[in-house]
Amino acid sequence: MGTTYSLLLYTSDAERAGELSDEVWDEVDRIEDLLSNYRETSELSRINRLAADAPVTTDPETFRFLTEAQRWSRASDGAFDITVGKLMRAWGFFRSSGHIPSDAELATVRQETGWEKMSLDPADRSVRFLSHGLELDPGGIGKGFAIDAAATILRREGVRAALLSAGSSTLYAIGAPPHRKGWRVLVPDPLQENPPLSVIFLRDESVSSANCTEKNFTLNGHVYCHIMDPATLRPVEGMLRVSVIHPNATASDALSNVLFVKRPAESLQILEQNAPQSRAIIVSGDSAHPICTTFRWTAKLSQRCSATQRSGTATLSRSGEAK
Repeated sequence: MGTTYSLLLYTSDAERAGELSDEVWDEVDRIEDLLSNYRETSELSRINRLAADAPVTTDPETFRFLTEAQRWSRASDGAFDITVGKLMRAWGFFRSSGHIPSDAELATVRQETGWEKMSLDPADRSVRFLSHGLELDPGGIGKGFAIDAAATILRREGVRAALLSAGSSTLYAIGAPPHRKGWRVLVPDPLQENPPLSVIFLRDESVSSANCTEKNFTLNGHVYCHIMDPATLRPVEGMLRVSVIHPNATASDALSNVLFVKRPAESLQILEQNAPQSRAIIVSGDSAHPICTTFRWTAKLSQRCSATQRSGTATLSRSGEAK
């Protein structure tokens, strides 16, 4: 899935740890075989090839994945959109090193994207594209879906303490290490300075983060982010970092992308209406004038991102003092 997965776990002996690890990696590989848009043999690639010509009946798991993706598209008014495959290609984020598309290219892409153009029929688990050229890209939710599947394996095997990570952008904690209240996870400062924005302790929940530091390209001194705004068909601007805690990794993965695309005030409304059990920290603005917005964030915040309200904002200075 274009990232590195890792697993930390406590169990009785090294042999058992190896067996559990093999099961987890087999499960991640199985999910990638279903959802990868880099593999022509995957179920998602089959849907991309055929669904514009006729309904494609898929397996229950892939249908559940697509249903979950569409749910977050609906909840976010399209800020999350799994149909952005052609948009990612147009900007050079699929097997390429970056490209700025022309207005004509984007006009074509406009006709080939849109979550409303994917029709799902639960009666026969079928997928139908209502427009030719549509291409699904699982990048904003697939890692979380794989992490949830792997966590299910570990719980079934009786593991009581484990931490799963997909490239550090999505993590899921089962239980806690012995004599600890949870798995200690740092939320980095988006300006890559110390100290971290916050230190959280995860227990039976997930945290997902979105930022532009790991995947972008620079042209004429301007940095273009890999996270797209489906409304403008352009990379998101004015956002530095989002981290979302949720009991479900699929949801936290999708929500981190939603909150990165939306403005902070809109994000708070989406969380309140669709994920009130979440906790989130949003850093917007730019490196000179970052702004922190929190939603039910209970962990202590650094001076750079101190907030006085349960849900609110604080303007940050470069020195890290809230204004």
